[in-house]
Amino acid sequence: MTLPFKQIPANLRLPGFYAELDPSKANSAAQNQRTLIIGQITSAGAAAPNVPLKSNGAADAITQGGAGSMLALMTSIYRQNDAFGEVWYLPLADAAGAVAASGSVAFTGPATAAGTLALYVAGTNLAVAVTSGMTANALATAVAAAVTASPNLPVTATATTSTVTITAKNAGLAGNDIDLRLNYQTSAGGEVTPAGIAATITAMTGGATNPTLTTALAALANKSFDFIITPYVDATSIGALSGVLSDAGGRWSWNSALYGHVFGAIRGTSGALTTFGLTLNDQHTTFMGFYDSPTPNWLWAAAFGAAAVSLRADPGTPLQTLTLQGVLAPPIQSRFLAGVRNGLLFDGISTFTVTSGVVAIENLITTYQLNAQGVADNSYLEVETMFVLAYVLRDLAAFVAGSYGRIKLAADGTRFAPGSNITTPSIVRADIIARYQQLEYQGYVQQSAAFAAGLTVQQNANNPGRLDVLYGPILIQQLRTMAFLIQFRNF
Repeated sequence: MTLPFKQIPANLRLPGFYAELDPSKANSAAQNQRTLIIGQITSAGAAAPNVPLKSNGAADAITQGGAGSMLALMTSIYRQNDAFGEVWYLPLADAAGAVAASGSVAFTGPATAAGTLALYVAGTNLAVAVTSGMTANALATAVAAAVTASPNLPVTATATTSTVTITAKNAGLAGNDIDLRLNYQTSAGGEVTPAGIAATITAMTGGATNPTLTTALAALANKSFDFIITPYVDATSIGALSGVLSDAGGRWSWNSALYGHVFGAIRGTSGALTTFGLTLNDQHTTFMGFYDSPTPNWLWAAAFGAAAVSLRADPGTPLQTLTLQGVLAPPIQSRFLAGVRNGLLFDGISTFTVTSGVVAIENLITTYQLNAQGVADNSYLEVETMFVLAYVLRDLAAFVAGSYGRIKLAADGTRFAPGSNITTPSIVRADIIARYQQLEYQGYVQQSAAFAAGLTVQQNANNPGRLDVLYGPILIQQLRTMAFLIQFRNF
């Protein structure tokens, strides 16, 4: 037998012991699946804009992004849902000329009874104490002071007579999604506006101009990020993210193989969500739709993007029923019924359910809906499909690199000594089938016999040093629905 040494020369005459290491059969390393959180920082943040930075926890996010910054708050809610995985920031400065959203709360009074004003700002209850006889001006001053005393809120506040003006810390469109409301828990939860007090809330609005992502995304270079969380739902930002992930020249292209998936969220009525979803068609993006939650859309994105990292453990296991920590559910009257949610799942919008006030993923889908011919296509419908594909492709790349990194190629039928550093298309084909069977045993693919029947391995007609392989994996599926036909009898 001729052993395939690559370093120890055949003409070695020196006596002694010599060993050559060959790791081709030992590699069992898993890809480190990082998360990237895209978010704006304030002037107090230490991070350099547009420079990716590894996270050292929620407290570090406050240092890097500034207290109350989008980046800090997104990291905080992310860590409530994923305390373990490796996280990086992509910090962004407010765009030049951007406008910060603002809103207001105008009070009338005085209070005729003591109590607590349950004012929610971006889903956080300020719980301002109210005393009997407290004037509207005094209440406005107290609310502004409560905001100032809560540095991790995404807003600042000032009081002028009986009105509190609330302004987003970060300028841009995302500030428009900061929710202001009273008594989210309603009287059933013990939240009632003290007698004699009334409040008129003007929703946050006027935020304009998000940061441009082009420079920041280019700074990612060739570092892989499987979970990319975006706070933005404007067409320009989505277009930039889709471009950097595309199959044609992006992270999913044949010569890049970095992969990755974008997770975002959008607030709107069912009609608005349908309109938004139908503008998208990308297997590399997922957007959760919701209506009337006190939690901003960019915190929804961080929460469900973090929950989705269970795909690290097994990309084929369905994500349904995973709960989201730190997200406040819409009130009962604002939750979409089953028929509406099913319709949204045909329009590129992912859905959730609520049980006992807890939000849970129902179905995370991609926004891919039509093929290049404009025909309805569900090939890339489920998020799990994309992550199983990435897993299989990475496994195949590791297998090829480890087994065939430096080897000679001969045509089928060539006679050579056993153990020679030579392979043939038939040998490679057999190895690929064996590797596929391992993936099948691990639960990522299925039907290895059908796979083998469709597998083709052949030398390229014009380049005899190249093997062309038709590789058709049959991916594992997720159990999502069980339909029973109940044929009962009355006799």
